[in-house]
Amino acid sequence: MNVRCSLRAASAALASLLWCTNPALRGEEPPLPNAPSPQLIAQASQPAPSAQQPRAQHSTQSQVGAEQAPAPPGPRLTLSDAERMAIQHNPNVSIAHLLQLAQAQVVRETRAAELPMAVGDLTAVGSHDNSRITAGLINNPTIYNRAAGGLTVDQLITDFGRTHNLVKSAKSNARAQLESEQATALDITLAVDQAFYQVLTAQSVLKVAQQTVDTRQTTDEEIGALTNAKLRSTLDLSLADVQVSQAKLLVLDAQNAFASAMANLNAILGSATDTQYDLVDETPPNPQLAPVNIEDMVQLAFRARPDLLALQDRSLAAKQFSSAEHDLLRPTISALAVTGGTPVRADEILSSWYGAAGANVSIPIFNGFEYSARAKDADLRASAAQEQVRNLRDNIARDVRTAVLNAQIAFQRIGVTQELLNQSNTALDLAQARYKVGLAGIVDLTQSQLAQTEAEIGVANARFAYQTALAVVKYQTGQ
Repeated sequence: MNVRCSLRAASAALASLLWCTNPALRGEEPPLPNAPSPQLIAQASQPAPSAQQPRAQHSTQSQVGAEQAPAPPGPRLTLSDAERMAIQHNPNVSIAHLLQLAQAQVVRETRAAELPMAVGDLTAVGSHDNSRITAGLINNPTIYNRAAGGLTVDQLITDFGRTHNLVKSAKSNARAQLESEQATALDITLAVDQAFYQVLTAQSVLKVAQQTVDTRQTTDEEIGALTNAKLRSTLDLSLADVQVSQAKLLVLDAQNAFASAMANLNAILGSATDTQYDLVDETPPNPQLAPVNIEDMVQLAFRARPDLLALQDRSLAAKQFSSAEHDLLRPTISALAVTGGTPVRADEILSSWYGAAGANVSIPIFNGFEYSARAKDADLRASAAQEQVRNLRDNIARDVRTAVLNAQIAFQRIGVTQELLNQSNTALDLAQARYKVGLAGIVDLTQSQLAQTEAEIGVANARFAYQTALAVVKYQTGQ
C-alpha cells in the first residue's frame, strides 16, 4: 500500500512538473527546455516491483541464444604470421612449386639431344643352317649362330639450330613457370590479407552489435519503468522491444559473418581445422595516405608483375619454338660408332671382335608438307602469345588505376564515416535528453539509435576496407 502511494505521489509530482515546464502541454510555443532534476528522473525510472518482475524474466529469456559465453582465446595471429603460414601450407603454392620443378626437368630432357647417347647390347642367336632373312627387308642378311656383346654410341653433330632453339624455348618456359610460382604466392598473400581484414571487420561489427544490445536493453528497461509509472505509453515500450529484438538479430548476423570469415581464413592458411585465432589488429590509428601518382604505379606494375613476366617468357618460348620448327627443313648430321666382342660364334665369323665408325647426313626432301605446316602452326601460336601479352598489359593498366582510385576513395571514407559517427553520437544524446523530458517521441529516439549503430559499423568497415584496398594496390603493382 505504501509503495502504491509513493508511486502515485511521484507520478503526480512529475506530471505537475512537466505541465509547468512544457509549454507545449499548455498550447504555447515550447522554448528550449532545461534539464530535468536528477532526483525526479531517478524516481521516475524506479521499476514497480509487481509489474517489472515478469518483464525482467521475459528480458532474460529473450537474451538466450543472442548472447553466448565468450570462447577461450585462440592462438594469436598477426598479418605477417598469417602470410607466412599460407605460403608454407597452402596447397596452391605447393602445386606451383612442383610444376616449376617439373618444368626444370623439361630443360634437361631437351638438352639430352645435344649429348652423346650410348647403348650396350648383349645378343645371343641360334639359327637354321645356311638361312637368310628374305622377307621384310630389301637386303637378305645371313644369320649366324653367335653370342656377343657390344656398345653403340650416337652423337648429334649439328641440326643447324633446331635443338639449340628447343633448349632455349624450354629454358624460357622454365623461367615462366618460376614466375608463375611467384604470381601464385602473390595471389595467396592477397587472399590472406583480404581474409584477415574480413575477420577483423566482422569482429568489430560483432562488438558493435553486442554493445547495441546492451544499450538498447538499458533503454528498454528505462522506458519500461516510465511506462509502469504511467509517464510513457505502451506504444513506446513496444517500439523499444522491437529495437532490442533487431539488435539481437544484428548480433546473430554478426556472429555468422565472423564464423564464415574465420573459416575462410583457415582455408587460405591451408588448414582443415576450425582454429579460432586471436587476430592482432596492427592497423595504425593514422593510416598512410593513398598513392597519388597513378601512372608511376602502372609502370611499376609493368616491370614487377610476375604474371606479366611469365606471359612474356611464354611468348618468347613460343617464338623460339617456332624457329625450331622452321629448322626441321634443314639437314641433320650425326656420327655413329660401334664396338664389341663375339666370344661364341659360328665358323663363318672369323674375328672375335668388331668395330666401326661413320657419319650420316639426313636431308629432308618431302614428307607431305608436314614440316611446313608445323612451322606455320608455331608462327601463329607465337603471334597469339604476343597478343596475350598485350591484352594482359591493358588489363594490368586498368586494374592498377582502379585499385589506386578505390584506395583513394577508401581513405576519404575513413574521415567521412568518423564525422558521421560524431554527428550520430551528438544526435543520439540530444534525442535521449529530449525524450526524457517529453519533447521527442520514441520514433526520434529509435531513429537516432539506428543511425548511431550504422555509423559505428561504417567506421569499422571503413578502417579495414582501406587496408584491404592498400593490399590490392600492392598486389596489382607486383609488390
